Amino acid sequence: MHGLNPPQRQAVVHVDGPLLVLAGAGSGKTRVIVEKIAHLITSGRMPARRIAAITFTNKSAREMKERVAKRIKGDAAEGLTICTFHALGLKLLQIEHAKLGLRRGFSIFDADDSAAQLKDLLPPGSKPDVIDAAKNLISRAKNAGLSPEQASEAAQTVREMEAAALYARYQQRLTAFNAVDFDDLIRLPVQLLESDEEAVMAWRERIGYLLVDECQDTNDAQYRLLKAIAGPRGDFTCVGDDDQSIYAWRGANPDNLLELGRDYPALKIVKLEQNYRCSNRVLRAANTLIANNPHEHPKTLWSDQADGERIRVWECRDSTHEAEKAADQIHFLNQSRGAPWSDFCVLFRGNHQSRALEKAMQLLRVPYHLTGGTAFLDRGEVKDAMAWLRCIANPEDDAAFLRAVQSPKREVGATTLAKLAELAHQAHLPMSRAAESIGLLKQLQPRAANALQAFADLLKGLRGDAARMPPAELVRKLNERSGLLAMVRAQCKDEATFQRRRQNLDELADWFDGPKTSGPGELAAALALLSHADKGDAGNQVRLMSLHAAKGLEFRYVFIVGVEDGNLPHEASIEEGRIDEERRLMYVGITRAKEQLWLSHSREAQRWGEKQRLLPSRFIDELPAAEVQRDGADPEADASQKKERATAGFAAIRALLDA
Repeated sequence: MHGLNPPQRQAVVHVDGPLLVLAGAGSGKTRVIVEKIAHLITSGRMPARRIAAITFTNKSAREMKERVAKRIKGDAAEGLTICTFHALGLKLLQIEHAKLGLRRGFSIFDADDSAAQLKDLLPPGSKPDVIDAAKNLISRAKNAGLSPEQASEAAQTVREMEAAALYARYQQRLTAFNAVDFDDLIRLPVQLLESDEEAVMAWRERIGYLLVDECQDTNDAQYRLLKAIAGPRGDFTCVGDDDQSIYAWRGANPDNLLELGRDYPALKIVKLEQNYRCSNRVLRAANTLIANNPHEHPKTLWSDQADGERIRVWECRDSTHEAEKAADQIHFLNQSRGAPWSDFCVLFRGNHQSRALEKAMQLLRVPYHLTGGTAFLDRGEVKDAMAWLRCIANPEDDAAFLRAVQSPKREVGATTLAKLAELAHQAHLPMSRAAESIGLLKQLQPRAANALQAFADLLKGLRGDAARMPPAELVRKLNERSGLLAMVRAQCKDEATFQRRRQNLDELADWFDGPKTSGPGELAAALALLSHADKGDAGNQVRLMSLHAAKGLEFRYVFIVGVEDGNLPHEASIEEGRIDEERRLMYVGITRAKEQLWLSHSREAQRWGEKQRLLPSRFIDELPAAEVQRDGADPEADASQKKERATAGFAAIRALLDA
């Protein structure tokens, strides 16, 4: 525990009873979790196989595993579980599937699969926004831990009653397909552990100590899963920060931190307030801003770092001018101070704000990486290959069959597939097995029947390959034999596009490199858990991303653009009185800056063909005046910065002349 500050040490050594660590931004919470795992193991308090550390992203889980591996040598950490909530839920379902009415090798439906089923269950011609609304209502019910029956009982409006009825039919469809969706990976384990005493006791024996990171981001179902496993003794450490709770829109409930105190009266609270990331000036601004929110357990971040430069506030004409100023300042600091591009980040409230920034970066030839573009697993050819893999792993996955049989297109139309689905239902067979039945195929048009039989034979051959070849090799063979590569080539008008899309299929195969004993079923399930945001390395490029995506990251120089009322805080949040979460979002953005921070706002915007006057965000006025430098408010500071730019410009000219 060398180098831990007193509160960090206190959090590590407390192992008797429940603990909540309120960890401010940049306060070293991950190190505390890693050291606590090491302490539990090396002290003999708990063997590694009975410890589980739960994170919210696969990236966080990987980083934590790497740090634990460096901290604990040899095989002392053998059997330690470090994973996401959903991966833990999947592990529980794979072990307890029979108790929940699932057969071995069940499928995991992704968002597209779920939407396809709901589209089929809703009235014909339902628009995409209706399907999305239905999906969101069902997801909200599942994240609250409600079964279809409980959702029906809780429904108070006609819309909620209709959604509950749709939820029931949707869940029946999943059961028929031997499938679960992403939300079920938490809901079903909660259902089992809250109703089956034998199962819950077995899992408390399996997991003797639980550590939960980012506890403020848990939804109701995740919190109930935590409670069920921890039991009345509460052998757990929850780490969280109520000031960084910014995901209420996707079901997170920051009040779960308060629930811990009510459910576990013996809960000990340790605050981590020393920040190892930011300048003190940035921290004073962040503390003053967030003090405007109500707090059960207030924190005041402090640092040993220097004060640093004041926070710059720019008033710009419009978003184009704002983007140009940010790009120009980044280019200047790169040239004059030698700061690598990866030291810079530009943050915004909504992804639509990235367009002006991208154009400004391109004009100055500033390399950038936009977080939140088309995710790897969302690319068409990758989803097609995944459908084939799911068919190989689980012949009962009808959703995967429907996508795979049409990728690439063969002489099988929608009418034929509807007839096959009807025949499969009558024969109590999944569609994949129905396509292998000569008797059923005879009831279809000969040309379509031949195409389906050829597809079924191909699948059967690939299943045979799956039993004897490494998964990565199987994926590469699948890409060729399925016709996916040929389909991609036919779709591409130029060689560069083809090579880029082919590279996506090659990369998918690389993802399957790993334990050679794993079958495609296990690997397909693991892939379904991969967070879209977990892949991709930005390298030495300026990062452009939303404030929500920036949580957990840090940069030397940070620009927050679009700091206007109606944007940050967002208009809907102002109307609905949800300013507190918007202020937390601003707080997260400010505390990403290690050294220097810029905030910018526009005077006007073009909306619906008309110019609209904009007002600076109320959050700017909540910052301490002494820490802020506004344009034109300090002539001496402005002159100094102009001089720095001029000196750098002359130096660049001299360098060119000397070359």
